[in-house]
Amino acid sequence: MKRQLLMTPGPTPVPKAIMDKMAEPIIHHRTPEYREIFKSVCADLKTVFKTRNDCCVLTSSGTGAMEASVVNMLSPGDKAIAVRGGKFGERYYDICKAYGVDVIPVDIKWGTAPDPKEIKKILDDNPGIKAVYTELCETSTATVYDIKALGNVIKDYSAIFVVDAISGLAADDLQTDTWNVDIAVSGSQKALMLPPGLSFLSVSEKAWGMAKNSRLPKYYYDLNKYRKSLDQGDTPFTPAITLTIGLKRALEAIKKKGIDNILKECKGMAKQLRNEAEKLGFEIFSKSPSNAVTALKVPAGVDGALLVKAIKTRGITVAGGQAELKGKIIRVSHMGAVTENDITKTVGVLKEALKELNTK
Repeated sequence: MKRQLLMTPGPTPVPKAIMDKMAEPIIHHRTPEYREIFKSVCADLKTVFKTRNDCCVLTSSGTGAMEASVVNMLSPGDKAIAVRGGKFGERYYDICKAYGVDVIPVDIKWGTAPDPKEIKKILDDNPGIKAVYTELCETSTATVYDIKALGNVIKDYSAIFVVDAISGLAADDLQTDTWNVDIAVSGSQKALMLPPGLSFLSVSEKAWGMAKNSRLPKYYYDLNKYRKSLDQGDTPFTPAITLTIGLKRALEAIKKKGIDNILKECKGMAKQLRNEAEKLGFEIFSKSPSNAVTALKVPAGVDGALLVKAIKTRGITVAGGQAELKGKIIRVSHMGAVTENDITKTVGVLKEALKELNTK
């Protein structure tokens, strides 16, 4: 099987140094050796999240952390807001509905960002709202939201501000504490350069206070259990040992390079891709493009699904559009271990694939 260059917004390429580390013999998790690894991981995650808050690590996909941010904070009948500007905003809405939360959708045109004034109006018109759920990067549309502006509004209310940073963390800037984010969630298979299987939550003291009164059902995702274990460098349930060891290696690399330098690199690669793609006839779909992933509108007369297949036959995997965008866009990552050379290769393959489809 021909090895594919992953240019999807998750999973992303895993560097050889991290794969080699995870290939070492497994160790037991209830040991001083593992606890030291886990303590290091929890401390280094704070650097990436730009927070002083506790960071919990779950053995789950990012959706598990999203669910945890609902079930640990709310009770049946509580009011919440969910911004729906793509598939993952819809997911937060659906999780809230599944647990009996009275969730108010804020529907925005796909490819645009929410207006903080609209959020403020809903908060003013609906006293008692407990939480606002939104994305840093709405992956399905490759759109980054103005978390700083939203946080500046929400901080004046009793509601907590919860941000899905699964694809955006370590690619789009997220200043968790400075921007008044109470819970930020993320996952391992994006800019953190790991396989899927770990998720993370940065939790503020305001959120921990709300968690004391939550009455939604939870067991495995009970964050109070995870917080209780943090001081011992432990987890309440069996962790993904190998992934955690890989995470330690990934976070060491991120710290060595510097999180802000990594953000600049992602921004530079995003600009490189967009400039070259526009020369080929693509348009940028998002009105507020992310530095983690770019959504390209395929040229008129080109089927985006066929374009994805044509690209894959040439050794590169990109993502197509979802739901209403299926066949209309392709999505290309520029985060994690992706390099400028990878962007150059992808642009070259885009050009070849377009030529093939246009001559059929």
